[in-house]
Amino acid sequence: MTIQIRDAELEARLQKQLEATGSTTVEELLLRLLESQEEQDRWLLENREGIKTKIQRGINQLDRGEGIPEERLKAYLSKLKAKPE
Repeated sequence: MTIQIRDAELEARLQKQLEATGSTTVEELLLRLLESQEEQDRWLLENREGIKTKIQRGINQLDRGEGIPEERLKAYLSKLKAKPE
C-alpha cells in the first residue's frame, strides 16, 4: 500500500509526531497512532455505560436547577483543576 500526503499541514503534523514519539519511520508512527486509537476505542466501549450514567446524572442535576451559574463556572473549573487527583 502506498499513501501519498498532499496536504503540507498534515505532513508537518506527521513530522512533528515523528519527532515527539521518537518514531523512526512513518510506518512506525502510524502503527503507534493506530494502537493508541484502538486502545482509546476499547476503553470507551468498555466504559460506555458508566459514561452514559454520568452524563445522565449531570443532565438530571441541570434539570433540577443544580447547575453552576455561568459567572461562577470558570472559577469552579479552575478549583477542580487545582485539586490533586
